[in-house]
Parts: sequence; structure tokens; C-alpha cells
Amino acid sequence: MKSDSSSLKEAIDDLLNVYQLSSKLDEHRLISSWEKIMGKMIANHTKEIFIKDKTLIVKLDSSVLREELTYAKSKMIKMLNEAVGKDVVGEIIFR
Repeated sequence: MKSDSSSLKEAIDDLLNVYQLSSKLDEHRLISSWEKIMGKMIANHTKEIFIKDKTLIVKLDSSVLREELTYAKSKMIKMLNEAVGKDVVGEIIFR
């Protein structure tokens, strides 16, 4: 039974790679985990979040929070990538 489930997982992984959906799925996982990773307070001030070319763009409604998060960029990148288990984000831009 184990070989069936591992071969199914491999087949799905292969399918995602062939159709180049794997990176999009990882990006979606990261964005949907934003509140869990960053906390409710930051999530409440996040108005828009998306990834383009390994750059996470986060639109916030608080200039004070934007300034504070700017100082923690490298730590945030590490936390976000660890949560997904892959290097999905290389840079963060706060707007």
C-alpha cells in the first residue's frame, strides 16, 4: 500500500512540474499562510499581498508598521521560506 501512495505523490509532483504549477502552488501556500506566520495584527493591516518574480509585495494600511517591518525583512524572508519548505521569496517590498 505504501508504494501506491508514494507513486501517486510522485505522479502528482511530476504533473505539477511538467505544467510548471509547482512554484505557483508554493506561492499560494505562502500567501494563504500569511496570517499564521506573521500574526493576526500584521494580517489585519495587510490590504494586498502577492508574489512576482520571487518578490513578495505587501500593501499595508499603516506607515508605522511598514517602517517596522522594513527592519525585519531578512528574518521575515527566512520565516516565510521555512514555512513553505522552499525558497519562494527572495525579497520583500512594503507599500
